[in-house]
Amino acid sequence: MLYLDHAATSPVRPEVREAMLPFLGERFGNPSSHHTVGEAAAEALDDARRRVAAVFGMRPGDIVFTSGGTEANNLAVKGIAIAAALRRGIPGHVVTTPIEHESILASVEYLERVHGVTVSRVAVDEAGRVDPDAVAAALREDTALVSVGYANNEVGTVQDVTALADVAAARRVPLHLDAVQAAGWLPLSGTGADALSVAGHKIGAPAGTGVLAVRGRIPLEPLLHGGGQQRGRRSGTEDVAGAVGIATALELAEAEREAASARLVPLRDAFIARVLALVPTARLTGDPVRRLPGTASFTFAGVSGEAVLLELERRGVVSSSGSACAAGSDDPSHVLIALGIAPEVAQTSVRFTFGHRLPAAADGLAEPLADAVAASIAAVRSGT
Repeated sequence: MLYLDHAATSPVRPEVREAMLPFLGERFGNPSSHHTVGEAAAEALDDARRRVAAVFGMRPGDIVFTSGGTEANNLAVKGIAIAAALRRGIPGHVVTTPIEHESILASVEYLERVHGVTVSRVAVDEAGRVDPDAVAAALREDTALVSVGYANNEVGTVQDVTALADVAAARRVPLHLDAVQAAGWLPLSGTGADALSVAGHKIGAPAGTGVLAVRGRIPLEPLLHGGGQQRGRRSGTEDVAGAVGIATALELAEAEREAASARLVPLRDAFIARVLALVPTARLTGDPVRRLPGTASFTFAGVSGEAVLLELERRGVVSSSGSACAAGSDDPSHVLIALGIAPEVAQTSVRFTFGHRLPAAADGLAEPLADAVAASIAAVRSGT
């Protein structure tokens, strides 16, 4: 089986599993307990926090361990916007785009519905790019936050985050980047962002682990209240094993990032070119150049994307039709609709996402993989 759905989840890396094991056994202490067992856990937690902060180029106190990317995004969007509203005494305003992950879109909808926050959803072009000038034009005196995906989870388009950071900084508005898909492929430090979200299961840590890196100077209203852990930004006994796991995974991903990208970009581009040559109805979705190294996403007008996926799996290739967070929905992708793709075409989408650790034999994968795609589409069209 060739697994090409790493944007949904990746297997836990052996190094991560080994690093976590002691904290699932003999080193079981509560890091808030004031005895030797608890203090040992607290030391491991502090060490994990320092290691994560180094990857982000931020301070240890800026790191909040979460249960994943969804919680990290919720905490960033709701926490920063609500804190600003409480401080200013007005509901305020948030800027985002219509192609964001469901956890961002649902969070801003919550702010609108419950807190009276005004939301501007800045349109993107046909490649999924948001214009920094359009973001600048959307900013207002009461803007509390700009929240944009560093790289899109469905089509892989990478935003010009440096330009977005410059726009936000010029108006002293915090910038949050959903970096869940970017982690391991793009730099997490030096972006100019004030907050970034990461999910462990995209980079070889277990599902249920995540990080929100948010600068200490940014007021943040917690979503979880109780014991005041993590500087009061997220109460609850910390998952020490999970923190150690995601710290290890982030370090490994960062160390491998440039080499993995250099290896995958030629493979990705050769695969895309051959699919477009073999399948006349194929359309590449997302930016053809500014895209994640491991992401190739298409629509195949006239065939069911789900049927193509089943045919591919019969041939030993596992991929997806888009975001796993929308699994089970019959609605066309909101991302593809925002790119101007017709709903009936959007429902033909197939996404291939490669991981960091392809075997050596995968270097020659582009041609047979594209052939398998073409054969699967032909089988669906013929009904065989």
